[in-house]
Amino acid sequence: MTDGTWEPLPAARWEDAFLSGNGRHGAMVWGDPADDRVIVNHHSLVRPNGSERLGPPELAHRLGRVQDGLLAGEVTAAEEFGAGRPLVWVQPFHPAFQTRIRRDPGRHGAGTGYRRAVDFTTGEVSASYEAWRSRVFVSRADDVIVQHVTDPGLSADVWLDPLLPGAPARLAVGRSTVLTPDGARLALRVGYPDGSTAYAGVTVVRVDRGTVAVAGDGVRVEGARGLTLTTRVRRAPGPTDFSALWADLPGDEYAELLARHLPLHGGAYRRSSLTLRDAAGERELSGGELLARPRSPALLERLFAAGRYHLLSSSGVLPPRLTGLWTGDWDTAWSGAFTTNANLNLQVASAASAALPEVSEAHAALVYGQLEHWRDNARALFGARGIVAPSHTDGESGHTRHFQRAYPLHLWTAGADWLLQPLLEHAEVTTGAPDAGLTAALVEVALFYEDFLTREGPDGELAVVPSYSPENRPANASWGTVNATMDIAAARHALTTAAAHAADHPSAGRWRALAARLPRYLVNGDGALAEWAWPGLEETYDHRHLSHLYPVWPLDEINPYDAPREAAAAHRALELRGAENDSAHGHLHHALIAARLRDPARVAGALDAVLGGDFFHQSLMSAHYPSRNVYNADAAHTLPAAVIESLVQSAPGRLVLLPAVPASCPAGELRGVRTRFGARLDLSWSGSGATAVLRPDRDARVDLRTGDGYALADRPSGTTAEPHAGLPAAPLELTAGVDRVLTLEAR
Repeated sequence: MTDGTWEPLPAARWEDAFLSGNGRHGAMVWGDPADDRVIVNHHSLVRPNGSERLGPPELAHRLGRVQDGLLAGEVTAAEEFGAGRPLVWVQPFHPAFQTRIRRDPGRHGAGTGYRRAVDFTTGEVSASYEAWRSRVFVSRADDVIVQHVTDPGLSADVWLDPLLPGAPARLAVGRSTVLTPDGARLALRVGYPDGSTAYAGVTVVRVDRGTVAVAGDGVRVEGARGLTLTTRVRRAPGPTDFSALWADLPGDEYAELLARHLPLHGGAYRRSSLTLRDAAGERELSGGELLARPRSPALLERLFAAGRYHLLSSSGVLPPRLTGLWTGDWDTAWSGAFTTNANLNLQVASAASAALPEVSEAHAALVYGQLEHWRDNARALFGARGIVAPSHTDGESGHTRHFQRAYPLHLWTAGADWLLQPLLEHAEVTTGAPDAGLTAALVEVALFYEDFLTREGPDGELAVVPSYSPENRPANASWGTVNATMDIAAARHALTTAAAHAADHPSAGRWRALAARLPRYLVNGDGALAEWAWPGLEETYDHRHLSHLYPVWPLDEINPYDAPREAAAAHRALELRGAENDSAHGHLHHALIAARLRDPARVAGALDAVLGGDFFHQSLMSAHYPSRNVYNADAAHTLPAAVIESLVQSAPGRLVLLPAVPASCPAGELRGVRTRFGARLDLSWSGSGATAVLRPDRDARVDLRTGDGYALADRPSGTTAEPHAGLPAAPLELTAGVDRVLTLEAR
């Protein structure tokens, strides 16, 4: 089953429920014939906890004293910057309720012949057993969750159930049930314990024949042939008008609703695909059977497809949270927030290359919707113009409030540059240049650095102070330090990028001058790129984050082609890096960097750690830790990016084919990749060679490189290979609308 997955039993845990979503609403489908439950989610549902009323604290007046202390060698000086403030988590994401269709007691449990499946091409989740069948999808056209159940002689209770795990005891629950000629209307209003806000859910129940009566918290259906539930959720800051919400729900039949949805979802999902040659023999296995075979090419193929499906399904009004768009528990780890110092950026890493502009647009909605708060952060914390992004956000507030001695994320200044990078890549893929909105945001990042970079080190170079490398610390100092490599890279990239795209700005020349004065990266005594470019700071190698390799991925500042010495030092740093607590995002971050550094063995090792570590639920949504511990979308959403980067890499002036092919992918086909020079690419490869077809949308001139095991079959006479850098061909000239076929041969 290439474009979907299936199981022979209903979900026994909410984590195993199959998923559907449209970027606003999410559905988690258990598929139980006896008690058919669908957990309803919505991106906007965050529980008020007081943090929404807090802005960033006014600390800029203390900044100079902290900078003086750190530059003078006081390794704990940054700990006073925000000391004594409570750690305030953002508003936690939570589920809304679950729709329930409980059939009468009897032989309704699933047995032989049961099948539960999700079709990635349609977003439809189905379950069937004997004469019973349930189908669920979340419409991109009508923004509703639709469920259709068929079962001759169906008798069941139908209601909306808010009692999900972890729900606060003091929720104020109000209900409304209204019978209609063709069924009923159910409504639920849930008030938060703070008493000021609430959310509402409405479901229209349409019954095919049979009778309907009010019963308990919902309705009783007798003798029906089938029924259709159409559900929507809304935040409700004040009194709820259920009649208006019901009236707004579409009254079409299931087939009509599905027909409007399919072009939007299917058209997006089908743009890109991965097919592995050796997967055919195991493609029809269930997801559970494949997960028990971690080295199966069919598993990697299915997880690639599932990752794109879940990433698309969780991106719309916002990009994916730590849990994507789904949770079955009110007690979500790390508030189910957007964590921006690694997790969100990793999850959306394939948005541009895997042809999912919907994800890039959702990411842009989060960024642009918070710029005013980011300006508050820059002013209040650093006394600067421009913008500083928070390390955590609930999707509503972009204010920095995460104060903690061990994780002083308020000191981190690289976030805005990293969060804008996916939008730059999207612009390169689509039009070739940022639009006015993105350019304005790039300018604001540069303005921050123009004001912030005022201090010097003893050598006369600028010093980034205070500085922080998420979420690590030097072995011999505190977390807040000087010249974290990530901060240096972000500052240089932000300044030079703004100067390039806003060349007529009055400060463009100053930005370039500041970038030139930033410190050089430091290579430590182990020959590795140091995490802090400040004398005397010692490395802490065993850590899940790889923040200091930001100039390798995603920036491409350090690569084997333009900076081979720095790339070798970065590779040494990767070799020395531990996995600490085996977080899934750490393994896949490792894979992305290894692919850029042309190390297929390390890519394979990182993928093996995730595929063999029991990170995936039956839903093919992932966990943060091994043994399916803590529901988390990092691995599921990042895996497609790691696979693509191992097979195809692009920059505005470069194309690299097969740079780091893992051993688990000896042959296959990758279709629909988008390049950052404006061409679509289809690639097929095997042990004997490869063929790439480029379909450019605009003229381009790029340098072609190949992996170490391949060479361009028709390379120009006299061209020789460069060690560790692939085979450079003559610059590749591409003309818009004219396909170009490249043939590689194994060597």
